[in-house]
Amino acid sequence: MDLSFQYFWAQLTQNPLLLLSVLLTLGVIFVNGWTDAPNAIATCVVTRCMSARAAILMSAVFNFLGVFLMSMINATVAETITKMVDFGTNSHEAIVALSAALFAIVVWAVLAWYFGIPTSESHALIAGLTGGAIALHGGLQGVNGSEWIKVVYGLILSVLLGFTLGWIVCKIVVLLFRRVDRAKTEKGFRAAQIFGAASMSFMHGAQDGQKFMGVILLCMLLINGQNTSVTVEMPIWIMLLCSIVMGIGTSIGGKKIIKSVGMDMVKLEKYQGFSADIAASICLLISSVFGIPVSTTHAKTTAIMGVGAVKRLSAINFSVAKDMALTWILTFPGCGLIGFVMAKLFMWLF
Repeated sequence: MDLSFQYFWAQLTQNPLLLLSVLLTLGVIFVNGWTDAPNAIATCVVTRCMSARAAILMSAVFNFLGVFLMSMINATVAETITKMVDFGTNSHEAIVALSAALFAIVVWAVLAWYFGIPTSESHALIAGLTGGAIALHGGLQGVNGSEWIKVVYGLILSVLLGFTLGWIVCKIVVLLFRRVDRAKTEKGFRAAQIFGAASMSFMHGAQDGQKFMGVILLCMLLINGQNTSVTVEMPIWIMLLCSIVMGIGTSIGGKKIIKSVGMDMVKLEKYQGFSADIAASICLLISSVFGIPVSTTHAKTTAIMGVGAVKRLSAINFSVAKDMALTWILTFPGCGLIGFVMAKLFMWLF
């Protein structure tokens, strides 16, 4: 199959359904950069290491680099998303159902942003695609269980590993600097936390960018009636397109989410913010290397909880954590249901 940009552009100008699905995918990528990427820089902003504007611009650059560079090294996360559901061989019905699923994800993400809740765009994407596939097939035949189970692994991994690494990294930092005057470490941890925020932004792009690249590749396979279970090499132009759009979305920012993650859940000092960023980055790196799609939101927020637990468990605002956990739990059935309903509606309309 021809995956060149020239062929893609020719199909895009001739097929309105492909144009719709690609625009919706780009919309989801944009919203992800807008609503999810602020998690990466929340700790850096609230500890006053950087202004919100400077941090958002830095995050946009490193999101771009994360999408592009990690995809060239290991694109297995994108492959997992492409193979997770089967939209069948009828290209018209498949693109309609996929477009409906993507529309559902945008709706869900905007609602979460409006209420300032750092929902997982990764899980919204997976839930929306699954709901659309179930609507198309009228059952679970369109869900690839062997690939979908990786989502469950990722959910457990991001929560447990994020919290554990957050606690371990912060504990190590505390032990290393326990006899050093706090004022003398201030400047060093300011620079260290900027590094941590940059690495977190890079890994956010590496994880989430790959998921959306998988969706664009899925669009191309479906419109040409190709089997989505095949393994193909990811074109460089898809990497560039996704990274640019995510970078633009990130540059718009998300101050509500920065406040929810970095201020309301745990009151952080600079060394704690650094510890949380490094811990979450390691969690995302491990997941990306093994091709497991995880939530950057889960990794970051649980890392912050682990950091807070080093002092005492009461340092964590569990009411905020509970609200976030409830939102995560509701994402799968909620966004999946919206994807299912919208797929049925779109198939009736088109």
